[in-house]
Amino acid sequence: MNFTDFSRKISKIENLPLPGVDSHYKMAPLATVLELKTEEIKKRNPRKAGVMALFYPDNVLNTHLLLILRKTYQGVHSNQISFPGGKMEQEDMNLLTTALRETHEEVGVKPRDIKVIKQLSQIYIPPSNFEVFPYLGLYNMNEPFKLQDEEVETLVEVSLADFMDEKRIVKEKITTSYAKEWEVPAFKLNGYTVWGATAMMLSEVKELFKQVL
Repeated sequence: MNFTDFSRKISKIENLPLPGVDSHYKMAPLATVLELKTEEIKKRNPRKAGVMALFYPDNVLNTHLLLILRKTYQGVHSNQISFPGGKMEQEDMNLLTTALRETHEEVGVKPRDIKVIKQLSQIYIPPSNFEVFPYLGLYNMNEPFKLQDEEVETLVEVSLADFMDEKRIVKEKITTSYAKEWEVPAFKLNGYTVWGATAMMLSEVKELFKQVL
């Protein structure tokens, strides 16, 4: 879809209610994770993170979604596909500030160049004890992306058509630092398996898009 048309249509989601947990369940590796009550999560004192679901035009103005492949490191999210974003720092005014700052650091997009459309439903990630707050943003591609070499292995630029294609939802067996041969629902995008919290947040984005595109 042409990015100009997409931007116009997507503005309609600003006033739509969030699908929330119902959309997360569709892509949850373990549904029981979502049954944690707010009080229980608070007791775990999770760290906070802000991420950005960023949509932008390619060089022929077709709409794309930006994901990143993280570097391999000693941690539960090593070498996984994610949104640009990261943990909240003391100097951040709020979690939107975090998402914008981290997006700038990781892929070079200046905060002033992102039009934030909507805050999405937060999600708790037990293995890393993070509560993640995602935002949906538009970027007119004023400047090319610039990777942060220390944290980002490569960009994963997904066409809107592929993202919305129901055939891209699969079941796959994965092995992580905390589980082996684990069958999970996932998006298969650009040859990568996108699962876990990122897939759950993408599910909410997709449910919103279905209402306006």
